[in-house]
Amino acid sequence: MKETSQRRMFDYLLRNRINNFVGVPDSTMKHFIDQGLKKKKILIATREEEAIGISVGMCLSNSLSVVFMQNAGFVNSISTITSLLQLYEIPLIFVIGWRGYLKKDAPEHEKIGKIQPTILKMLDLPSKIITDKNWEKNCRWALKTAKQKESCALIIRRIFND
Repeated sequence: MKETSQRRMFDYLLRNRINNFVGVPDSTMKHFIDQGLKKKKILIATREEEAIGISVGMCLSNSLSVVFMQNAGFVNSISTITSLLQLYEIPLIFVIGWRGYLKKDAPEHEKIGKIQPTILKMLDLPSKIITDKNWEKNCRWALKTAKQKESCALIIRRIFND
């Protein structure tokens, strides 16, 4: 996604009662994260499971959260997602960078990138791929899904190598 779209997406979520943005940085969403840092609304975690745990605490105090991470960290968090979020029906909105989307990405990203859609389906975690054109519609969908007490994911394709 372009810089302007990522910044607008952050601002949109903030305007729509998301007060908590917790996660592990990923350059795929660097402008989204930078926008949150400028507004002093981002909390950086050291691990994805930590970000989920912090966000769950905030959610239990009736404050909806966005958890951001790259897909490798998402895969590392499967146990936390299934044994905490899904078991207790705690709604979080994930923003996940899809590393390995490109055919010639770094070798460590290729396998997870290839299986990411399957993992999301296996977890019954509804998701939408967001782009410069559809981010607002898909953010509305995510907010509605979370308000219905269900977690969901917004996926940002990584269309560059660094």
